[in-house]
Amino acid sequence: MKLPVIKHLTQFIEDNDEDFVIETIETLEALTEVPSLKDEELDVIGELISNMYGAVEVNKMIKEGTPKKEALNNFMSRVLGSIDK
Repeated sequence: MKLPVIKHLTQFIEDNDEDFVIETIETLEALTEVPSLKDEELDVIGELISNMYGAVEVNKMIKEGTPKKEALNNFMSRVLGSIDK
């Protein structure tokens, strides 16, 4: 996951609507079922999906009243914490 990408997607959700990102996630998930995709292509799609889910999660925290910067930092701390375990 990349914080600048999640931050940009979070701004996109604020400017537009979370449904756009959710529908894009669903589309990308459907694409992963294409049998001819190479591992590298699946990795890229997976990275995009994880960043989008991250942005949706950050947006949820913002809606619950967490300041944007704090929500981003909290989310990335959770991600890094889960990687370390």
